[in-house]
Amino acid sequence: MTKNITDELPPVLPLFDAAEHVLQGNASVNQYITRISIDKVADAGLIIEHCADWLFEQKQSENNYKAYRSELTTFLHWCFDVVALSPIAVTRKDIAKYIDYCQSPPQTLIGYFNVAQFKLDKATGERSPNPQWRPFIGKKHLGKCLPYQLSDNALKTKIAILSSFYGYLISEEYTERNPAQLWLKHSRFAIKRKFTIDEDNNHHAFTELQWSYVISTVSQLADTQPEQHQRSLFLIILLYSCYLRISEISARAGYAPIMSQFRQDPHSGVWYFHVPFSKSGKARNIAISKALLAGLVDYRRYLRLSDLPNINDQHPIFVRHKAAAHGRESGIINANLGIRHIRDEIDKLINLAADNAAKDGFEHDSQLMRKLSAHNIRHTGITHDININRRPLSHVQADAGHESIDTTSQYLHTTQTERHQSAFNKPLNHLAEIK
Repeated sequence: MTKNITDELPPVLPLFDAAEHVLQGNASVNQYITRISIDKVADAGLIIEHCADWLFEQKQSENNYKAYRSELTTFLHWCFDVVALSPIAVTRKDIAKYIDYCQSPPQTLIGYFNVAQFKLDKATGERSPNPQWRPFIGKKHLGKCLPYQLSDNALKTKIAILSSFYGYLISEEYTERNPAQLWLKHSRFAIKRKFTIDEDNNHHAFTELQWSYVISTVSQLADTQPEQHQRSLFLIILLYSCYLRISEISARAGYAPIMSQFRQDPHSGVWYFHVPFSKSGKARNIAISKALLAGLVDYRRYLRLSDLPNINDQHPIFVRHKAAAHGRESGIINANLGIRHIRDEIDKLINLAADNAAKDGFEHDSQLMRKLSAHNIRHTGITHDININRRPLSHVQADAGHESIDTTSQYLHTTQTERHQSAFNKPLNHLAEIK
């Protein structure tokens, strides 16, 4: 008799393997996340990508990694399985409900000894969730199970970890609020100790000089190595021109960017880029510059496609150069790039541009460039459009997908001299000269 795979899974699925395996993905977890994305939480796949990236950054400390992994798994179980809510939709009141859940979890989810979250199946060579694993660990005394209790220290640790994770999402511009920290500020712990995290807005942008090295470097690579870097050039142009988040142009469970997202208004003839699902589940249309439209034509000609796409064009925007080695698209070459692949490619391009800047004597700029990443390209596009191209804040706000114009205003940089000049000739009555 064949054993059903669901009989071999724990009641709550562990989502993240050990650090050396966390970026490889897992078949059981992929199936679960796909189902959750379709039935309950549309951005579940993207949340998992962010979590894995954040966890991977903690790999140098095994204790931190294990603590963060356990807390994220428990929190996402509550979000996905219990309340069917995206973490970015969670409020301070929801955090309070989550804490109540953790203080009195279902008995079936309490284990009384530590076990590995994943184990190796020697027959298949694959890693699978351990059926014995449970998200909550209780205590025994003299062989008897004690009532489950969550200590104040354990509770504060949970909230501190969640607050740090939300800080990461804020830095990635995937959310604008930290409900864990808001809960903490209003909790009984607030007067004893305030947990704070570094919520660096990370609004660093390439200067005009630095960005010119990025564009010239990638353009030269596209000319000399088109089979490798025509894609790189269009990737850079698209990110900068439309201020896109990496998540908006990378493939994940339930989303694969395609050419028909470039669309033309049938009445005005204006072209725009359609983002069907951004943070908070919102769609938006982004105005396209003539430079981006020309870049799209060049890129599509290289791909041997028609100059411009139509509404039925299903061709992936960024096609792999070689088939994926693992994951949900293993062995497939005609597939979009994932979030990590895009980040890695852009990091390499930035470093090459920094090398060129250093060769020309701009050593300080080169060092600064190496600290920037794909995410900073979005900030660069916004900053340059406001401060150099003088686009209206309301236009940039709409294209950037900012919920508030206050967020967009953070990119507005003016010197004291500029402010003085703009204020010096302000009239008291604009109609005074009219006779």
